[in-house]
Amino acid sequence: MQYCHVCGTKLPDDAAFCPNCGTKVMDMSGKTATGAATSPSDEMREAFTRMSLEMEKAFNIAARELQGAFETARNNIQKNVYKAPIICSNCGEKNSPSADYCVKCGKKLSLPSTEQDKTNQPSGT
Repeated sequence: MQYCHVCGTKLPDDAAFCPNCGTKVMDMSGKTATGAATSPSDEMREAFTRMSLEMEKAFNIAARELQGAFETARNNIQKNVYKAPIICSNCGEKNSPSADYCVKCGKKLSLPSTEQDKTNQPSGT
C-alpha cells in the first residue's frame, strides 16, 4: 500500500498519479519517481533521520567555534587582567599595565623591574 508524498492520500496499487492532488506516483520499476514512500511514517522517519544528521553537524561546528571563542577570551583575559600594574617611579601612582604615561603626574612610565630584566638580558641566555 502506498501513500501520496504530497497530500498523504492512500493510493491504489496501479496508480501512476494521485487521484487527490495529481502528483506523479511511481515509475515502471516500482520505485517512486517523485519520492512517494511506502507509507507516510517511512517518509517522516527518513526526513527526521536526515534532519538529525544535519543538526548534529551544525551542533558540532557550533561547539568547535564556541570552544575557540572561549579559548580566545581566556587568553585575552589572562593577557590583560592578570598583569601587575605599573607603578610610577615619580609619584608612586598605580597605572594600568598598558599605560605609557602616568595618569597622575604624566611622567613616561618605565617597564616593571621584572620586565626590564627580561629586555636587558643578552639574547644568548
